Amino acid sequence: MKQLTTIEISDFPLWAKMKEHRGLLSFDLEITARCNNDCRHCYINLSAGDRLARSREVTLQEIGDIADQAVALGAVWVLISGGEPLLRDDFHEIYLLLKRKGLLVSVFTNATLVRDEHVALFRKYPPRDIEITVYGSTEGTYERVTGRSGSFAAFTAGLNRLLECGVNVRLKAMAIRSNYHELPAIADFCRAHTKDYFRFDPQLHLRFDRNEERNLMIKAERLTPEEIVALERADKERFASLQKGCDILINEEFTHKSCDHLFHCGLGTGSFNVGYDGTFRLCSSLWAQEAIYDLRQGTVREAWEQFVPKVRDMRSRRPEYLENCRSCPIINLCLWCPAHAHLETGKLDSPVEYFCRVAQARAAAIQGENKMPDAVLADPL
Repeated sequence: MKQLTTIEISDFPLWAKMKEHRGLLSFDLEITARCNNDCRHCYINLSAGDRLARSREVTLQEIGDIADQAVALGAVWVLISGGEPLLRDDFHEIYLLLKRKGLLVSVFTNATLVRDEHVALFRKYPPRDIEITVYGSTEGTYERVTGRSGSFAAFTAGLNRLLECGVNVRLKAMAIRSNYHELPAIADFCRAHTKDYFRFDPQLHLRFDRNEERNLMIKAERLTPEEIVALERADKERFASLQKGCDILINEEFTHKSCDHLFHCGLGTGSFNVGYDGTFRLCSSLWAQEAIYDLRQGTVREAWEQFVPKVRDMRSRRPEYLENCRSCPIINLCLWCPAHAHLETGKLDSPVEYFCRVAQARAAAIQGENKMPDAVLADPL
Protein backbone atom coordinates (compact mmCIF):
# COMPACT_ATOMS: atom_id res chain seq x y z
CA MET A 1 0.00 0.00 0.00
CA LYS A 2 1.27 3.44 -0.89
CA GLN A 3 2.17 5.48 2.17
CA LEU A 4 0.27 8.76 2.62
CA THR A 5 2.09 11.96 3.46
CA THR A 6 0.77 15.16 5.02
CA ILE A 7 1.61 18.63 3.73
CA GLU A 8 0.47 22.12 4.66
CA ILE A 9 -2.36 23.44 2.50
CA SER A 10 -0.17 26.44 1.60
CA ASP A 11 2.37 24.01 0.08
CA PHE A 12 -0.07 22.40 -2.38
CA PRO A 13 1.43 22.36 -5.92
CA LEU A 14 -1.98 23.62 -7.09
CA TRP A 15 -1.19 27.16 -5.87
CA ALA A 16 1.99 27.46 -7.98
CA LYS A 17 0.12 26.21 -11.05
CA MET A 18 -2.72 28.71 -10.51
CA LYS A 19 -0.30 31.61 -10.02
CA GLU A 20 1.15 30.94 -13.46
CA HIS A 21 -2.23 31.96 -14.87
CA ARG A 22 -2.87 34.85 -12.45
CA GLY A 23 -5.69 32.93 -10.80
CA LEU A 24 -7.21 34.44 -7.67
CA LEU A 25 -6.31 32.40 -4.59
CA SER A 26 -6.94 34.66 -1.63
CA PHE A 27 -7.76 38.13 -0.40
CA ASP A 28 -7.01 40.18 2.71
CA LEU A 29 -9.88 41.96 4.39
CA GLU A 30 -9.03 44.86 6.70
CA ILE A 31 -12.32 45.25 8.53
CA THR A 32 -11.16 48.26 10.57
CA ALA A 33 -8.28 50.71 10.84
CA ARG A 34 -9.06 51.28 14.52
CA CYS A 35 -7.06 49.65 17.31
CA ASN A 36 -7.25 49.48 21.10
CA ASN A 37 -3.45 49.76 21.25
CA ASP A 38 -1.36 52.73 20.12
CA CYS A 39 1.82 51.03 18.95
CA ARG A 40 4.74 53.33 18.27
CA HIS A 41 5.65 51.73 14.95
CA CYS A 42 2.18 51.14 13.44
CA TYR A 43 1.45 52.56 10.00
CA ILE A 44 -2.33 52.15 10.01
CA ASN A 45 -3.84 52.32 13.51
CA LEU A 46 -6.46 54.92 14.35
CA SER A 47 -7.92 55.28 17.85
CA ALA A 48 -10.53 52.77 18.97
CA GLY A 49 -13.10 55.54 19.29
CA ASP A 50 -12.45 57.23 15.94
CA ARG A 51 -16.00 57.94 14.75
CA LEU A 52 -15.08 58.92 11.21
CA ALA A 53 -13.05 55.74 10.68
CA ARG A 54 -15.86 53.66 12.13
CA SER A 55 -18.47 55.29 9.86
CA ARG A 56 -16.38 54.41 6.78
CA GLU A 57 -15.85 50.73 7.64
CA VAL A 58 -17.11 48.07 5.25
CA THR A 59 -20.48 46.79 6.40
CA LEU A 60 -21.48 43.17 6.92
CA GLN A 61 -23.47 43.27 3.69
CA GLU A 62 -20.56 44.77 1.75
CA ILE A 63 -18.23 42.10 3.13
CA GLY A 64 -20.66 39.41 2.01
CA ASP A 65 -20.88 40.90 -1.49
CA ILE A 66 -17.09 41.19 -1.79
CA ALA A 67 -16.62 37.62 -0.56
CA ASP A 68 -19.20 36.28 -3.04
CA GLN A 69 -17.45 38.03 -5.91
CA ALA A 70 -14.01 36.81 -4.79
CA VAL A 71 -15.21 33.22 -4.43
CA ALA A 72 -16.76 33.40 -7.92
CA LEU A 73 -13.30 34.32 -9.22
CA GLY A 74 -11.71 31.35 -7.46
CA ALA A 75 -10.68 32.61 -4.00
CA VAL A 76 -10.44 29.93 -1.32
CA TRP A 77 -8.70 31.81 1.48
CA VAL A 78 -9.30 35.09 3.33
CA LEU A 79 -7.28 36.90 5.98
CA ILE A 80 -9.22 39.08 8.43
CA SER A 81 -7.04 41.91 9.74
CA GLY A 82 -7.12 45.54 10.83
CA GLY A 83 -6.34 47.60 12.88
CA GLU A 84 -7.61 45.23 15.52
CA PRO A 85 -10.44 43.16 13.99
CA LEU A 86 -11.89 42.11 17.34
CA LEU A 87 -12.89 45.74 17.91
CA ARG A 88 -15.75 45.20 15.46
CA ASP A 89 -18.99 44.58 17.35
CA ASP A 90 -20.03 42.29 14.50
CA PHE A 91 -16.80 40.29 14.31
CA HIS A 92 -18.70 37.10 15.17
CA GLU A 93 -21.08 37.65 12.23
CA ILE A 94 -18.26 38.58 9.83
CA TYR A 95 -16.28 35.48 10.73
CA LEU A 96 -19.23 33.11 10.34
CA LEU A 97 -20.30 34.76 7.09
CA LEU A 98 -16.89 34.09 5.54
CA LYS A 99 -16.74 30.55 6.89
CA ARG A 100 -20.20 29.77 5.48
CA LYS A 101 -19.01 30.79 2.03
CA GLY A 102 -16.53 27.92 2.18
CA LEU A 103 -13.45 30.09 2.70
CA LEU A 104 -10.44 29.16 4.76
CA VAL A 105 -10.20 31.98 7.30
CA SER A 106 -7.09 33.37 9.01
CA VAL A 107 -7.12 36.14 11.60
CA PHE A 108 -4.47 38.70 12.61
CA THR A 109 -5.03 40.01 16.14
CA ASN A 110 -3.09 41.43 19.08
CA ALA A 111 -5.05 38.98 21.31
CA THR A 112 -5.79 41.59 23.98
CA LEU A 113 -9.54 41.52 23.26
CA VAL A 114 -9.97 37.74 23.13
CA ARG A 115 -12.92 36.74 25.32
CA ASP A 116 -14.67 33.47 26.11
CA GLU A 117 -17.15 34.08 23.28
CA HIS A 118 -14.26 34.25 20.77
CA VAL A 119 -12.83 31.04 22.14
CA ALA A 120 -16.20 29.34 21.79
CA LEU A 121 -16.48 30.60 18.20
CA PHE A 122 -13.01 29.43 17.20
CA ARG A 123 -13.44 26.09 18.94
CA LYS A 124 -16.69 25.38 17.09
CA TYR A 125 -15.56 26.82 13.76
CA PRO A 126 -11.75 26.62 13.75
CA PRO A 127 -9.79 29.21 11.75
CA ARG A 128 -7.01 28.12 9.47
CA ASP A 129 -4.74 30.00 11.87
CA ILE A 130 -4.55 33.02 14.13
CA GLU A 131 -1.41 35.14 13.93
CA ILE A 132 -0.42 37.29 16.89
CA THR A 133 2.35 39.86 17.20
CA VAL A 134 4.43 39.76 20.39
CA TYR A 135 5.72 43.25 21.19
CA GLY A 136 7.71 42.28 24.28
CA SER A 137 8.23 39.44 26.70
CA THR A 138 7.98 41.69 29.76
CA GLU A 139 5.30 44.11 30.83
CA GLY A 140 7.57 47.15 30.61
CA THR A 141 8.72 46.55 27.05
CA TYR A 142 5.34 45.40 25.77
CA GLU A 143 3.51 48.42 27.14
CA ARG A 144 6.18 50.86 25.99
CA VAL A 145 5.51 49.63 22.45
CA THR A 146 1.70 49.50 22.69
CA GLY A 147 1.34 52.72 24.68
CA ARG A 148 -1.38 51.19 26.84
CA SER A 149 -1.28 50.26 30.51
CA GLY A 150 -2.61 46.77 31.15
CA SER A 151 -2.07 45.61 27.58
CA PHE A 152 0.54 42.97 28.52
CA ALA A 153 -1.79 41.24 30.99
CA ALA A 154 -4.61 41.38 28.42
CA PHE A 155 -2.30 39.95 25.74
CA THR A 156 -1.08 37.03 27.85
CA ALA A 157 -4.63 36.23 28.99
CA GLY A 158 -5.92 36.29 25.40
CA LEU A 159 -3.02 34.22 24.09
CA ASN A 160 -3.51 31.60 26.79
CA ARG A 161 -7.22 31.38 26.01
CA LEU A 162 -6.46 30.70 22.35
CA LEU A 163 -3.76 28.15 23.11
CA GLU A 164 -5.98 26.33 25.57
CA CYS A 165 -8.79 25.98 23.05
CA GLY A 166 -6.43 24.28 20.62
CA VAL A 167 -6.56 26.64 17.63
CA ASN A 168 -3.52 26.97 15.36
CA VAL A 169 -1.66 29.99 16.75
CA ARG A 170 1.31 31.57 14.99
CA LEU A 171 3.50 34.15 16.67
CA LYS A 172 5.64 36.90 15.19
CA ALA A 173 7.54 39.95 16.40
CA MET A 174 8.38 43.38 15.05
CA ALA A 175 12.08 44.15 15.52
CA ILE A 176 12.11 47.77 16.67
CA ARG A 177 14.22 50.09 18.80
CA SER A 178 11.93 49.77 21.83
CA ASN A 179 12.20 45.98 22.04
CA TYR A 180 15.60 45.36 20.42
CA HIS A 181 17.23 44.55 23.76
CA GLU A 182 14.55 41.93 24.41
CA LEU A 183 14.37 40.18 21.03
CA PRO A 184 16.18 36.99 22.18
CA ALA A 185 13.73 36.73 25.08
CA ILE A 186 10.82 37.41 22.73
CA ALA A 187 12.03 34.60 20.45
CA ASP A 188 12.25 32.26 23.45
CA PHE A 189 8.76 33.31 24.56
CA CYS A 190 7.31 32.62 21.11
CA ARG A 191 8.98 29.25 20.68
CA ALA A 192 7.90 28.21 24.16
CA HIS A 193 4.27 28.97 23.35
CA THR A 194 4.02 27.48 19.86
CA LYS A 195 5.99 24.80 18.06
CA ASP A 196 4.59 25.74 14.70
CA TYR A 197 6.04 29.06 13.73
CA PHE A 198 7.98 32.15 14.68
CA ARG A 199 9.34 35.02 12.61
CA PHE A 200 10.43 38.60 13.13
CA ASP A 201 10.08 41.55 10.80
CA PRO A 202 12.48 44.53 10.84
CA GLN A 203 10.63 46.49 8.14
CA LEU A 204 8.61 49.42 9.47
CA HIS A 205 6.27 51.14 7.01
CA LEU A 206 5.52 54.83 7.26
CA ARG A 207 1.94 55.96 7.84
CA PHE A 208 -0.73 55.53 5.17
CA ASP A 209 -2.26 58.84 6.34
CA ARG A 210 1.17 60.55 6.10
CA ASN A 211 0.94 61.79 9.72
CA GLU A 212 4.35 63.46 10.04
CA GLU A 213 4.50 63.30 13.84
CA ARG A 214 3.82 59.56 13.81
CA ASN A 215 6.23 59.05 10.91
CA LEU A 216 9.04 60.59 12.96
CA MET A 217 8.22 58.13 15.73
CA ILE A 218 8.33 55.22 13.29
CA LYS A 219 11.70 56.33 11.91
CA ALA A 220 13.05 56.58 15.46
CA GLU A 221 11.98 52.95 16.01
CA ARG A 222 13.84 51.63 12.97
CA LEU A 223 16.95 49.57 13.55
CA THR A 224 20.17 50.42 11.78
CA PRO A 225 21.12 48.27 8.77
CA GLU A 226 23.92 46.77 10.87
CA GLU A 227 21.49 45.81 13.63
CA ILE A 228 19.11 44.21 11.12
CA VAL A 229 21.93 42.12 9.65
CA ALA A 230 23.14 41.12 13.11
CA LEU A 231 19.64 39.86 13.94
CA GLU A 232 19.40 37.94 10.68
CA ARG A 233 22.81 36.36 11.11
CA ALA A 234 21.85 35.29 14.64
CA ASP A 235 18.82 33.49 13.18
CA LYS A 236 20.55 30.55 11.50
CA GLU A 237 17.52 29.45 9.49
CA ARG A 238 16.81 32.93 8.15
CA PHE A 239 20.40 33.69 7.22
CA ALA A 240 20.86 30.26 5.66
CA SER A 241 17.99 31.04 3.28
CA LEU A 242 19.80 34.21 2.20
CA GLN A 243 23.02 32.30 1.68
CA LYS A 244 21.27 29.52 -0.21
CA GLY A 245 19.85 31.98 -2.73
CA CYS A 246 23.01 34.03 -2.94
CA ASP A 247 23.64 33.32 -6.61
CA ILE A 248 20.15 34.64 -7.37
CA LEU A 249 19.98 37.49 -4.90
CA ILE A 250 23.30 39.01 -5.91
CA ASN A 251 23.80 38.61 -9.62
CA GLU A 252 24.17 41.28 -12.26
CA GLU A 253 22.45 39.06 -14.81
CA PHE A 254 19.20 39.52 -12.86
CA THR A 255 19.10 43.30 -13.19
CA HIS A 256 16.43 44.86 -15.39
CA LYS A 257 18.44 47.59 -17.05
CA SER A 258 16.21 47.79 -20.10
CA CYS A 259 12.91 47.54 -18.25
CA ASP A 260 10.92 50.53 -17.02
CA HIS A 261 8.05 48.66 -15.35
CA LEU A 262 7.54 49.63 -11.72
CA PHE A 263 6.23 46.32 -10.43
CA HIS A 264 8.34 43.19 -10.69
CA CYS A 265 6.90 41.43 -7.64
CA GLY A 266 3.93 39.07 -7.55
CA LEU A 267 1.34 41.61 -6.42
CA GLY A 268 -1.99 41.23 -8.11
CA THR A 269 -1.18 37.77 -9.44
CA GLY A 270 -2.94 35.63 -6.83
CA SER A 271 -4.43 37.92 -4.21
CA PHE A 272 -5.72 41.39 -3.43
CA ASN A 273 -6.41 43.56 -0.39
CA VAL A 274 -9.61 45.28 0.70
CA GLY A 275 -9.14 48.30 2.94
CA TYR A 276 -11.42 49.13 5.84
CA ASP A 277 -13.24 51.67 3.66
CA GLY A 278 -13.93 49.34 0.74
CA THR A 279 -10.89 50.27 -1.33
CA PHE A 280 -9.30 47.59 -3.50
CA ARG A 281 -5.49 47.45 -3.52
CA LEU A 282 -3.07 44.98 -5.03
CA CYS A 283 -1.34 44.66 -1.65
CA SER A 284 -1.82 46.06 1.85
CA SER A 285 1.10 48.51 1.49
CA LEU A 286 0.02 50.08 -1.79
CA TRP A 287 -1.70 53.35 -0.86
CA ALA A 288 -0.92 55.46 -3.94
CA GLN A 289 -4.17 56.99 -5.18
CA GLU A 290 -3.54 55.94 -8.77
CA ALA A 291 -3.24 52.31 -7.61
CA ILE A 292 -6.52 52.20 -5.62
CA TYR A 293 -9.94 51.09 -6.89
CA ASP A 294 -13.19 51.88 -5.04
CA LEU A 295 -15.30 48.74 -4.68
CA ARG A 296 -18.25 50.90 -3.64
CA GLN A 297 -18.25 52.23 -7.21
CA GLY A 298 -17.38 49.01 -9.05
CA THR A 299 -17.00 45.25 -8.80
CA VAL A 300 -14.25 42.87 -7.75
CA ARG A 301 -14.25 41.36 -11.24
CA GLU A 302 -13.73 44.76 -12.86
CA ALA A 303 -10.92 45.51 -10.42
CA TRP A 304 -9.27 42.11 -10.90
CA GLU A 305 -9.60 41.82 -14.66
CA GLN A 306 -9.30 45.45 -15.79
CA PHE A 307 -7.70 47.56 -13.05
CA VAL A 308 -4.97 45.17 -11.85
CA PRO A 309 -3.35 44.81 -15.32
CA LYS A 310 -3.26 48.61 -15.65
CA VAL A 311 -1.44 48.97 -12.32
CA ARG A 312 1.00 46.20 -13.13
CA ASP A 313 1.78 47.94 -16.42
CA MET A 314 2.72 51.23 -14.70
CA ARG A 315 6.14 52.49 -15.79
CA SER A 316 8.74 55.02 -14.75
CA ARG A 317 10.76 57.55 -16.70
CA ARG A 318 12.62 58.83 -13.65
CA PRO A 319 16.40 58.52 -14.27
CA GLU A 320 17.10 58.39 -10.53
CA TYR A 321 15.02 55.21 -10.31
CA LEU A 322 16.04 53.60 -13.60
CA GLU A 323 19.75 54.19 -13.05
CA ASN A 324 19.74 53.01 -9.43
CA CYS A 325 16.98 50.72 -8.15
CA ARG A 326 15.97 49.22 -11.48
CA SER A 327 19.55 48.37 -12.45
CA CYS A 328 20.76 47.31 -9.01
CA PRO A 329 22.04 43.71 -8.81
CA ILE A 330 21.09 43.44 -5.11
CA ILE A 331 17.56 44.85 -5.27
CA ASN A 332 16.20 41.51 -4.03
CA LEU A 333 18.04 42.08 -0.76
CA CYS A 334 16.38 45.46 -0.41
CA LEU A 335 13.28 46.61 1.46
CA TRP A 336 12.40 48.77 -1.57
CA CYS A 337 9.28 48.34 -3.66
CA PRO A 338 6.99 50.92 -5.31
CA ALA A 339 4.45 50.66 -2.47
CA HIS A 340 7.05 51.31 0.22
CA ALA A 341 8.68 54.04 -1.86
CA HIS A 342 5.34 55.84 -2.02
CA LEU A 343 4.87 55.65 1.75
CA GLU A 344 8.38 57.05 2.19
CA THR A 345 8.45 59.76 -0.49
CA GLY A 346 4.98 60.17 -1.98
CA LYS A 347 6.27 58.74 -5.28
CA LEU A 348 6.18 55.17 -6.55
CA ASP A 349 9.55 55.43 -8.29
CA SER A 350 11.83 57.18 -5.80
CA PRO A 351 14.87 55.43 -4.31
CA VAL A 352 15.00 55.34 -0.51
CA GLU A 353 18.43 55.77 1.03
CA TYR A 354 17.65 53.75 4.19
CA PHE A 355 16.47 50.76 2.15
CA CYS A 356 19.63 50.93 0.06
CA ARG A 357 21.83 50.86 3.15
CA VAL A 358 19.99 47.75 4.43
CA ALA A 359 20.60 46.00 1.11
CA GLN A 360 24.28 46.94 1.19
CA ALA A 361 24.67 45.59 4.72
CA ARG A 362 22.96 42.31 3.80
CA ALA A 363 25.09 41.93 0.68
CA ALA A 364 28.26 42.56 2.66
CA ALA A 365 27.26 39.94 5.23
CA ILE A 366 26.54 37.35 2.54
CA GLN A 367 29.72 38.26 0.71
CA GLY A 368 31.71 37.74 3.88
CA GLU A 369 30.15 34.34 4.49
CA ASN A 370 30.50 33.15 0.90
CA LYS A 371 33.68 35.03 -0.06
CA MET A 372 32.05 36.51 -3.13
CA PRO A 373 33.95 39.00 -5.29
CA ASP A 374 33.54 42.71 -4.60
CA ALA A 375 32.38 43.30 -8.18
CA VAL A 376 28.89 42.03 -7.45
CA LEU A 377 28.17 44.79 -4.95
CA ALA A 378 26.36 47.87 -6.22
CA ASP A 379 27.46 51.36 -5.23
CA PRO A 380 25.17 52.96 -2.66
CA LEU A 381 23.16 56.02 -3.66
